[in-house]
Amino acid sequence: FPTILEKENEAIWFLGKKVIKFSDNKKFISNRVQRASYLKNFVPKIDEVRDNMYSYTIVKGKTLSEIVTIPLFLKFLDHCKYFWMPKKLNTEKKNEFKNICYDFYKKKTFERLDLFFSITHKKDKAEKINDLEMPNTQELLDKIDWQWMSNGVPSRFHGDFHFENILWSDEKKTFVFLDWRQDFGGSLNLGDIYYDLAKLLHGLIVSHSLINESRYNVEWSRSKIEFRLDRTFMLVEIERVFENWLLEEGYSLKKVRILTALIFLNIAPLHHHPYNLLLFSLGKSMLKLELEK
Repeated sequence: FPTILEKENEAIWFLGKKVIKFSDNKKFISNRVQRASYLKNFVPKIDEVRDNMYSYTIVKGKTLSEIVTIPLFLKFLDHCKYFWMPKKLNTEKKNEFKNICYDFYKKKTFERLDLFFSITHKKDKAEKINDLEMPNTQELLDKIDWQWMSNGVPSRFHGDFHFENILWSDEKKTFVFLDWRQDFGGSLNLGDIYYDLAKLLHGLIVSHSLINESRYNVEWSRSKIEFRLDRTFMLVEIERVFENWLLEEGYSLKKVRILTALIFLNIAPLHHHPYNLLLFSLGKSMLKLELEK
């Protein structure tokens, strides 16, 4: 079964030949089910639905995290070109989409950071992270060009695009996407390609299987944070291949990496201790380094 990092308000069970997804949020489930129709032929077909859960038949295959190689990853990226399919929007719709991206990237980041500091009882302040001097997080976020960040590329999207959510069937020679996001800032059928790209990069940097094995460490004192994060050689190599691919395809590598740092900050309050501290520390230090490049 896939490596799943638990969240407080969600659960997933494997019963016989069925996968059952639960959330305490009815709208979350409803949107997931609706989005399955937009992602038809890319995600499993949903069989049954209740207010707080849905189910589908287990898909035979292996997660990319188990079997990925550079040739298979490049094959996957070719498949993604067909999946994303950017949409052309008129001026009014473009402005609407830009506003959605703005709220999804900027407003949500500030809300999630408030939640993180509330949960952990930490304060936003200047500190050293792995011996690098850091300003407070607010100061870093003020340096981001949010209008530039919000110029997204509208397309079909997954929303939680990392290797644990991507299956490869060697028998059928095809990819299947799992655990898709319920919406993108309220939109069910359009999201930003850059968000999927950044989600991919975040999964190359942080391996769920290594997190499950506690292959990381965080020490947080009053004036400094020190963290260690193990990575596999293969994922480091694939990160290099991915970044070259992004440049060849004409994407902004700087935008992908800044957005990846924001993703780490955003998901920090959603995960368990001390993994949440690692995500915050990694996101903050990565954001500073990318803004200085």
